[in-house]
Amino acid sequence: MTPEELQAARDRVVPDVVAGGLRVLFCGINPSLMTAVTGHHFAHPGNRFWPVLHRSGFTPRQLKPSEQSQLLEYGLGITNVVARATARADELGPEEFREGGRLLSAKVEELRPVWLAVVGVTAYRTAFGERGARIGPQEPTVGGARVWALPNPSGLNAHWTVSTMAEEYARLLAAVSEGPVDRTGPS
Repeated sequence: MTPEELQAARDRVVPDVVAGGLRVLFCGINPSLMTAVTGHHFAHPGNRFWPVLHRSGFTPRQLKPSEQSQLLEYGLGITNVVARATARADELGPEEFREGGRLLSAKVEELRPVWLAVVGVTAYRTAFGERGARIGPQEPTVGGARVWALPNPSGLNAHWTVSTMAEEYARLLAAVSEGPVDRTGPS
């Protein structure tokens, strides 16, 4: 991809990968420019979403971003808090996150996933006014779905490794599979 192609993708909206009644709707912060160019979520080579999704047990093999539609076969989907593409999430302001949270609530209410998994606790805090939120299950629901805040899989998130992220995603998978929510665990 050329720098010109990436810049031309700024502010594009990437279609969600969704269906009604999903087990988990994964919610990114917003699309990267690479995602906007390719039309595939979590497409940047440094993003660890796809390896983490597989290592945690959500998918039987590591999917490529271009195979994102296969997530629906596993009862999984992808959306974003903010729909427009940027080079970095810090280009988004608090009001844009809050508006994204309002739109996301309506989308979740319509689609009725069991879980909404927000991949970025800071985005979750800002979008839903939950300043004290930590990684893990959340008390409030969004649009009727239970909520789990997950670590952001961006390569810029150096606090989490693929292994530690996979462990947290696996905690969500256990909650999805077994039903009860474990409200203890790392934060």
